[in-house]
Amino acid sequence: MQSMDILRREFGHFERCDYEKQNKEYEGAVFTLSESKIRIRSRLGKKTLKKPGYFVAFWEKDETQKNRPFQAINSPEKLVIVLCDSNKRGMFIIPIEVAIEKQILSTKDQVGKMAMRFYPPWCSGLNRTALATQKWQLNYFKDYSDTDF
Repeated sequence: MQSMDILRREFGHFERCDYEKQNKEYEGAVFTLSESKIRIRSRLGKKTLKKPGYFVAFWEKDETQKNRPFQAINSPEKLVIVLCDSNKRGMFIIPIEVAIEKQILSTKDQVGKMAMRFYPPWCSGLNRTALATQKWQLNYFKDYSDTDF
């Protein structure tokens, strides 16, 4: 998995790591940090050819096997999006409160998102909507581009 080296560098050892097979393409996992017991859900962002940014899917199956956005009520404390693109690497570490505020997670009052794009600082030529998204996302970005693994 491409994302594990950067996740371990940032968070240290995991007490537990559960891979989410429904999001295998995005290296979906939920892990618990050994010392703090904080739970984190991670995804690997995918670069696409037609649009700037990195696409990430956020969904799970409900009781009837229908896809639905992640629910805030049972979500880990942080959502982490890892980017590995040649020599450009980094991660967005988004607290659950921000994921709720930005309507990524579903609540009783909002639907949530099944997928979205993330825009690291090296993404340019963005339209107005993407620039607004990038602006808030960069508050949660850590750049690992100049780091050896």
